[in-house]
Amino acid sequence: MAEVNLPPEWSVCTFSDLVSSSFTGLVRSAREQGEERTFKYLKMNNLDSKGNFILDGFTKVDAEPVEIERYSLQIGDFIFNTRNSVELVGKCGVFNIKSAQPILFNNNLLKVKFIEVEPRIVAHWLNSPVGKRNLRNITSATTSVAAIYQKQLFGLKLPLCPLSEQKVIADKLDTLLAQVESTRARLERIPEILKTFRQSVLAAAVSGKLTEEWRLEHQAPESINFTEETKKERLQKGIREGKLAKDANVPYVPYEIPESWNWVRLGHLALKITDGAHNTPKVLESGFPYLMAKDLTGGQLDFSENRFVSEDVHRELYNKCQPEVGDLLVVNIGAGTGNNVLIDVGFEFSFKNIAIVKRPNYIAPGYMQYYFKSAKQRIFQDQAKGGAQPFLSLTMLNDVPFALPPQCEQTEIVRRVEELFAFADRIEQKANVALERVNNLTQSILAKAFRGELTTDWRAANPELISGENSAEALLAKIKAAREALKPVKKSSVRKKS
Repeated sequence: MAEVNLPPEWSVCTFSDLVSSSFTGLVRSAREQGEERTFKYLKMNNLDSKGNFILDGFTKVDAEPVEIERYSLQIGDFIFNTRNSVELVGKCGVFNIKSAQPILFNNNLLKVKFIEVEPRIVAHWLNSPVGKRNLRNITSATTSVAAIYQKQLFGLKLPLCPLSEQKVIADKLDTLLAQVESTRARLERIPEILKTFRQSVLAAAVSGKLTEEWRLEHQAPESINFTEETKKERLQKGIREGKLAKDANVPYVPYEIPESWNWVRLGHLALKITDGAHNTPKVLESGFPYLMAKDLTGGQLDFSENRFVSEDVHRELYNKCQPEVGDLLVVNIGAGTGNNVLIDVGFEFSFKNIAIVKRPNYIAPGYMQYYFKSAKQRIFQDQAKGGAQPFLSLTMLNDVPFALPPQCEQTEIVRRVEELFAFADRIEQKANVALERVNNLTQSILAKAFRGELTTDWRAANPELISGENSAEALLAKIKAAREALKPVKKSSVRKKS
């Protein structure tokens, strides 16, 4: 085989050289499948791309005794997926599920029995880099489905090593690949663990627990008159106080906060809470940038759509909202309701289906952002109304209870959160690098196995198991003889005497 440097003790054969029997599975229409039926029915979705059989998601079918006898799977059966998407066709594995009741297999799967060959070796070869490439080369595909036909599969070249070595390789691969999968599973869980960690950090930050020891070491400053400060800043910026801004009392208290903190209605603290366009303006190729709700889904403002509006439209919307660096934008209608982003750009823009919370100077931008990230589900998902079209009204936003710490503590909270988030980011980056290496490790191990590198020492220690009657050539001859014996004997014709 030109693609692989095989050990001299190995041989090359075709897939068909090794087969004693093969056939596709039981045909059952969708109407003939269901949980209320009798026998589990293995389909292509019950076999993953690594050759593992998935126990969840079995459907069931009914079958006659003769069908049960023919289509029941046995431990050690080689299963090959002949029809699927281009990416998934060619999945294969060795059946290993113990079951008290028969498990039947679907007609998009091919069951193969081999002669004097370890089926795990064949599966591992087809999952190796060269094996996968060869399968891609024999795949026939349309726009909706891909297939690998039995004739093309049976024509593939395979490396053949002595039977004893096959078992050693298969056992080593099973052990090594299981270790790789275990490591991969642990690494894949890290982002979810870090997500929980970040949420815990935010919860501690906005409840005062993160700075509990800090407060013991720092005397509580005199509380500011936030009502007067907000009024003063509104006056300076020419913002009229709306009727929703007057009441400072929160409609409910979500949780306990330190004595030096205050629960205040967001509408009373904010300089202004309003929203952008309700109707879609005419979008132009140039002009003033214009954002929609979907442009807030990535955790930051996304101007990549290059959406613009005319100056007249922009001025009308901009003068209503007056977005500035440090203000908070909140999606208030549609599927992304509750997504929120802190404005971090200094140029003018306008928006649709987005509300704005204009921040007073005594609330740190970072603290406001972390508060809303922490409270997103409670504030937005619990208060947003609507089925197919969720909606977060300006009244609801004004009524949001806001936990307000002293300014100096806000600064400390932001510092600690940033420090802990940076720590989590470094861990996640390292985990992603490690995961990338692990993802490449499977193919590397398989490639080494079929260059004979996993069994170099074993061959040196066991020359009698790879030579003479135990050699790959002798094994291939034995398989050929067994295949000949399986062929039906032709009946000789007898001439009648005249």
